[in-house]
Amino acid sequence: MATTDDSLQPYSEDDKLGPLGSRASALRDPLELRAKLITEFNSAVQAAREAAANIDDHSAQAVHDSRKALRRARAVLSMVESALPKRERRAVRKALQEARRSLSMVRDHAVAPETLGALTLSDDDRDTAKRILDNAAEAIPPTAETKQLLGEAAARAAAQAEALEAALSPQVSWDDVLEGIRKLYGEARRARRASKASKAWFHAWRRRAKELAAALDFVAHQAGPRALAIHSEIDGITDTLGPAVDLIMIREFIETHGLGLTPESISHLRDTVDAHLDDLMKAGRKAGKDTFEMRPRKFEKRLARAVKRDLTPIDGDRTNGHAE
Repeated sequence: MATTDDSLQPYSEDDKLGPLGSRASALRDPLELRAKLITEFNSAVQAAREAAANIDDHSAQAVHDSRKALRRARAVLSMVESALPKRERRAVRKALQEARRSLSMVRDHAVAPETLGALTLSDDDRDTAKRILDNAAEAIPPTAETKQLLGEAAARAAAQAEALEAALSPQVSWDDVLEGIRKLYGEARRARRASKASKAWFHAWRRRAKELAAALDFVAHQAGPRALAIHSEIDGITDTLGPAVDLIMIREFIETHGLGLTPESISHLRDTVDAHLDDLMKAGRKAGKDTFEMRPRKFEKRLARAVKRDLTPIDGDRTNGHAE
């Protein structure tokens, strides 16, 4: 486990009456940081449970909320990996992956109509798309089955919460968290570079980037506006990647639910989707170029500097009476 950074300082809070003084950040206290991370994991588990309970109100939103909650749990795991034994780390990660994947098919059925409906299609392609959606509608799991899937996903995550707390080192330092974020950024960076030759890698890039954004969201809440700016930058990039990832899913959706359609009509719709997809992938790679071109160590240093400045008392940000 890495050692804590004693240079981190608390940052000040203000109200209308002026400075209220400094509050200590959990990033400075390995015991409190461990507790905060466990709380974050448990909060994600609770969100997954609530999603399962809300399936009767809006199934598509419930699936979205569950997958988002499981991503938050994975982000916590990434931040504490260096403070976990390898066996437990792998077991928790595998369980969370299986929980999210179990919801992928339901998520695809929820997203496909809107994604296909937003495309500019010829009359023939529009007719093909309608027939594919009609075929897919027959395969949509009933609400009761979806509710069961959501419940099982939440139960898997809950079991991992207990395993995580039992196996986690008694202390988790800011350096541990920083190391996990560096590795997560490195995975996202490698996926982006490989995405030029593979749609699957493009999808992997967005998954890792979304997980990175979730980790940075946690850090920003413990630090301040500079860390929040880095989180917002990453989060904004993931938003630009979303439409392309939806079209990657649609390509497979067309093949899966093309029963009764001619190969020519399926191929033509796929070509139309690919034309849109190529443009979106190029735009996404361009949007993320500057952020994801830096080496992982450089990104780590950038984040460490931002957090250090966020946690420095307001008087420490001034030299000779002037703000830095």
